[in-house]
Amino acid sequence: MKKLLLVCFVCCFARAEAQQILPESERAQVIDEILADKFNNLLPQLMDQANIDMWILISREYNEDPVLKTMLPATWLNARRRTILLFYRNKNKNSIEKLAVARYNVGTNIQSAWDKEKEPDQWKRLMELIEERQPQKIGLNFSKDFNIADGLDKTDYDELMQYLPKKYQARVVSAEQLAVRWIETRTEREMVIYNQLVDITHDIIAEAFSEKVITAGVTTTTEVEWWMRQRVTDLGLETWFHPTVDVQRTSEELVGHLYSFSGRPNDEIIQPGDLLHCDFGITYLRLNTDCQELAYVLKPKEQEAPEFLKDALKDGNKVQDFLTKNMQAGRTGNEILALSLKEAKAAGLRPAIYTHPLGLYGHSAGTTIGMWDSQGGVMKDDGENYPLNPRTVYAIELNTTVTVPAWKRDIRIMLEEAGYFGEDGFRYVNGRQTELLLIPRPKSHQGN
Repeated sequence: MKKLLLVCFVCCFARAEAQQILPESERAQVIDEILADKFNNLLPQLMDQANIDMWILISREYNEDPVLKTMLPATWLNARRRTILLFYRNKNKNSIEKLAVARYNVGTNIQSAWDKEKEPDQWKRLMELIEERQPQKIGLNFSKDFNIADGLDKTDYDELMQYLPKKYQARVVSAEQLAVRWIETRTEREMVIYNQLVDITHDIIAEAFSEKVITAGVTTTTEVEWWMRQRVTDLGLETWFHPTVDVQRTSEELVGHLYSFSGRPNDEIIQPGDLLHCDFGITYLRLNTDCQELAYVLKPKEQEAPEFLKDALKDGNKVQDFLTKNMQAGRTGNEILALSLKEAKAAGLRPAIYTHPLGLYGHSAGTTIGMWDSQGGVMKDDGENYPLNPRTVYAIELNTTVTVPAWKRDIRIMLEEAGYFGEDGFRYVNGRQTELLLIPRPKSHQGN
């Protein structure tokens, strides 16, 4: 078994643990091993469930189908020329063929099935492969409801249909369900990696929201954002979106939700008594995190955050609990949203829920549980009818508005954590925030 060696460390402030980040060569090996497992063990199941025995994916270089891009080996950063992948599932023989109508093998998992010297026309060779297998349903990646499952461009679709015999044209169906299931379903090994990835994310946030990075009265929110971005780069990782840091304080009114993501003032100086919020996510081994946490900047002589802020965070945790207990297999996102909002409001909370799938993409495909500007439910073309499936990961993203008499204003507690929905129900991938981070750390908290 491959040993995951400690190659380099995430040095988290005030923590003794070290988290491993693999060098590029070992990352490539892990990625290709995971792909082999998914092609050989997961894909046949998904094709049977979708009742599709042939799945064809077509992309040209630098215009990759989002699904095809997740199937490329670690050494392929893009498709090459026109890359055509064909997966054929023979249920009677319990076999899966993984073929490429390309000049060369697509890594070790997908074998080339085109000799250009024998058949110069790539499309004609594809037709030969189809005729030899006589599929009953040919899945193509076109979809009205899911952007990630809509990766077949018009030019390739038109050329394919021009070559495809009429008897097979009638067998062409949308591979929407198959594509989404491929994107959203996590393997056991991926979940082990996910735990490590979320741990790294938490560590970087904890370091950013500490006196190592922030000096009250001096450091700006923009400087913290760029510190987080640089930290990720220094660790050899990537961000899938630019980090954001914003402030709520006693002297200001609560502004709209968009304020946290667009329209905030740049270079806002962080002051004692501020409630800080960040939105941050990283990419590693083709998986993504998305995390929002809160910190309080201690005033002189303070050793902890005010009780009203601690209680506000507890209200945010309560909204999380209402949501996650309603996450049950087969329910649509709109059903989960409606139940969770109803129960949270009945408990006296003022919630908003906008939880999205998370995995091979940050804003991934799967069950959408609300949007920040669609609290009555999302429309059909946003995945409203798609059910919650096991072995899937979500950014448990939400907020609750809390009135703070001491500040004479409302504040918004915005939280986001990676959560896994499995056969046994819901769990957080690597815990959740239940206590405010403190800046600076009181001496009694340091070294814990």
